[in-house]
Amino acid sequence: MTQILVTGATGGLGNQVVEFLLRRVPAGNIVALARDPAKLHAFAEKGVQVRAGDYLAPASLERAFCGVDKLLLVSARAFTDAVTQHSNVIEVAKRVGVRYLHYISLQHVEGSTVEIPQVTQWENETEALLHTSGLNVTVLRNTMYFDTLPFGKSVTEGGIRVPAGRGVGAFASRRDLAEGAAAALSSDGHEGKLYTLTGSEAVSMADIALAMSEASGREIDYREVSVAEFIEARINEGFPAPVANFFAAWFQAIAAGEFSEVTGDLGHLLGRPPQSARDFYRA
Repeated sequence: MTQILVTGATGGLGNQVVEFLLRRVPAGNIVALARDPAKLHAFAEKGVQVRAGDYLAPASLERAFCGVDKLLLVSARAFTDAVTQHSNVIEVAKRVGVRYLHYISLQHVEGSTVEIPQVTQWENETEALLHTSGLNVTVLRNTMYFDTLPFGKSVTEGGIRVPAGRGVGAFASRRDLAEGAAAALSSDGHEGKLYTLTGSEAVSMADIALAMSEASGREIDYREVSVAEFIEARINEGFPAPVANFFAAWFQAIAAGEFSEVTGDLGHLLGRPPQSARDFYRA
């Protein structure tokens, strides 16, 4: 049986990918990778193979990738040397004979000059590395998650105050994106494909405010603020300035339309429509 390895299995996305794989393939055919395998004891108890591996330690990856047929590369964290880490994974995968590599990338407009620091450049560089790697590659360009839109800490009291203008995004839940990744990993016919995984509708910040209001029973509104105002508010909440700037860049990308395209790729993998904004905030 095919051995499927999921990197970043302690993270929000990777953890849920493993959960969905457990519904599709025998536990013994799943390998969950983490720097600290002790954090994956719950998966080990279900029969998942838990292995230690660090993107910056190629020798650990060689041991972890042994016998693996398919590998899901979940992007490294921002504010790290992601390209080096991803390059290590790709090179080791080639060396030990991994046949298929699925990569979690980011939705964007082809040819766009919009750049999200710590993300855009290394996503593009990683995709370029994969295209010349000789591996059978599937690229999953995920939209932004409803779960982690960086609004700040006081949306229910102060409303949505972000520099997104009238921009819209075809956002999706992290859970749906994890299920889509698991579906691609556990089925055939995805080699060489590039999927842009989005929700089934593009929504504005005002639409999200309305969905939050309906779900909470409290009036939540949206008002555009300047980038400087947004950054100041996040710093006042205790975020370091680089992180506040990082958050702002995502909303600037939304304003520029980077996440506005709606595709049917995620729905096709799921076999159903992705969760809407209204349903996500109601859940």
